[in-house]
Amino acid sequence: MVVKVDNTESIPATDEVISEEMDMKKKKYLRGEGANLKDLKDKKLQGQLVVQEELFGKSAAAAAKAEKWLMPSEGGYLEGDGIEKTWRIKQDAIASEVDILSSRKQFDIVLPDFGPYTLEFTPSGRYMAAAGRKGHIAIVDMKNMSAIKELQVRETVRDVVFLHNELFFAAAQKKYPYIYNREGTELHCMKEHGAVLKLQFLRNHFLLASINKFGQLHYQDVTTGQMVANVRTGLGRTDVMQVNPFNGVVAVGHSGGTVSMWKPTSAAPLVKMLCHPGPVTALAFHPNGHLMATAGMERKIKIWDLRKFEVLQTLTGHCKSLDFSQKGLLATATGSFVQVYGDLSGSQNYSRYMTHSVAKGYQVKKVTFRPYEDVLGIGHSMGWSSILIPGSGEPNFDSWVANPFETSKQRREKEIRSLLDKLPPETIMLDPTKIGSVRPERKKEKPSKEDREAEMEAAIEEAKNIHMKKKTKGRSKPSKIAKKKQEAVEKAKKPFLEQHTNKRKPTEETQLPKSLERFVRKKAAAA
Repeated sequence: MVVKVDNTESIPATDEVISEEMDMKKKKYLRGEGANLKDLKDKKLQGQLVVQEELFGKSAAAAAKAEKWLMPSEGGYLEGDGIEKTWRIKQDAIASEVDILSSRKQFDIVLPDFGPYTLEFTPSGRYMAAAGRKGHIAIVDMKNMSAIKELQVRETVRDVVFLHNELFFAAAQKKYPYIYNREGTELHCMKEHGAVLKLQFLRNHFLLASINKFGQLHYQDVTTGQMVANVRTGLGRTDVMQVNPFNGVVAVGHSGGTVSMWKPTSAAPLVKMLCHPGPVTALAFHPNGHLMATAGMERKIKIWDLRKFEVLQTLTGHCKSLDFSQKGLLATATGSFVQVYGDLSGSQNYSRYMTHSVAKGYQVKKVTFRPYEDVLGIGHSMGWSSILIPGSGEPNFDSWVANPFETSKQRREKEIRSLLDKLPPETIMLDPTKIGSVRPERKKEKPSKEDREAEMEAAIEEAKNIHMKKKTKGRSKPSKIAKKKQEAVEKAKKPFLEQHTNKRKPTEETQLPKSLERFVRKKAAAA
C-alpha cells in the first residue's frame, strides 16, 4: 500500500529539477502540441500563427509560475502495491501511514441515546453541525476539535443546515423549522413551511428551500423574510432533495421513481425524468453540476449526464445516502457499510475505490465529505464518525471563496460582499450561461397582397359554410338564413378591410386632433 499525501520536502532543488518541473507544469496549460507551420505557403498567415503560438507559450509559462505559489499543495491519493486492491485497505493501515495532524481527523463519537445523526459542513469545512433525531444539536469546530454549542430542543429533529455562514443554522423540527444562532438562541419559527422533512440552502440566492410531509416545496428569502415561492409538487411525500451547486435548481426524488427539478419562479417542474422503476432513496450532484447520482429501491445506483439526460453508468447496490466530494469521489451508504467510488481514469467510469464498515448494528443515516480535507463524515444511529479518504478534498483553498482560517473581520466583510452579490430568484435556470445574452428580435414578415386575398377568401368560405340551427316561428326562412350568412361574410371581411383602410394617408377631410388642425389650415392657406 502507498498513501501519497502532500509533498513538503525541505531538500533544496537544483536548477535542472526546477526547470523540469516548470516544463511539466507548462505542458499542462498548453493547448496541445503546436501546429506545424513550415508547410504553410502563405507567409503572412505563417507569421500571424507564429506570434499566436508564442503568446500561448507565454501564458502557459505564466500560469505554471503562478501555480507554484498559489497552489503549493498536491492532492493525495491511494495507490495499491502490485495487484493489491485499494478497497481492501483498512482505516487502521491508513492512520499508521499518514502524519499526526491527519490521523487526528479519524475518530468516532458515540452518543447512543440521541441518534441517528445527520451532519452538515460549512463551505470552508471548518465547522460542522450534527443533529440527532431525538433533539440533540451540536456545533463543532473541526479545526480545534471542540464543541462550540450543544442544545437539546426536546423534540424530533429531521434535518439541519447552515445558512450563509456558521453563525446561523436552520433545524427541521417536529412541527416547524426553526432558525438558531451559534449561541443556541432561537431567532425564528417558520410556521408557513409546516412539518419539514428536508432542508437546503441556496448560498448565492440566500434562499432556504424546504419540502414538507405533504410534498410542498417552499422557498424563503432569509435576508428579507419574504416567502418567495410555495409550490405543490403533486408527487407525494418525500425526504430526498438536493440543490445543484452549478445552477441553483432544486431536485426532488419521489416514490414513483421520478426526479423533478424546480425553480422558485415556476409552478411546473423544469424537468421531470423517470430514473428508477421504484422509489428514489438518495440523490447527489457532482460539484461541476453536470453529473447526478441517484439510488433506487431496486438496488441500482445510476450516474446521469444532465446535459443530455442520459445514464452514463449503472452500479449495483442498495443505498440510503449519496454524496460527491470536491474531487468527484462518490460515497454511498447502506446499513452499516460505506463504499466510495472513484473516477480514477477520468473517463466518467466509476469503480470501487474504498470501503469501510462501521461497528456492527450501527445504521448509517448520512454520509458527507468535508470540504478541503480528505475526510468523510458519517452520521449513524449511535453518533457520528470521521474516516480518511485520500484524494477526496481540494488541497488548495481560495480565501475569497471559502477560507477555513478566516477571522471575524474577514467574515463580516465576506457577508457584506455576498449580500451585495446576491442573485435574484429569476436567475435560477437549467443553463445559467444564458444569463446576460439577448434574444434577437424577430422581424415579422409582411404578408403579400396574394396572401391577404387568400386569407380573406378562406375566411369568407368558412363564414358561408356555417351550419345554421333550425328555429321555429318563421326564424328559419330561407331569406333570414341568407341574411345571416351575408352578415357573417361581412363580419369575416371586416378585419381585412380595416387593415387596408388603415394604410391610407389621412386626407384633409380626416378628423384630426385640435392641436393639429392649425397646421392643416396653414397648408390650405399657403396653397
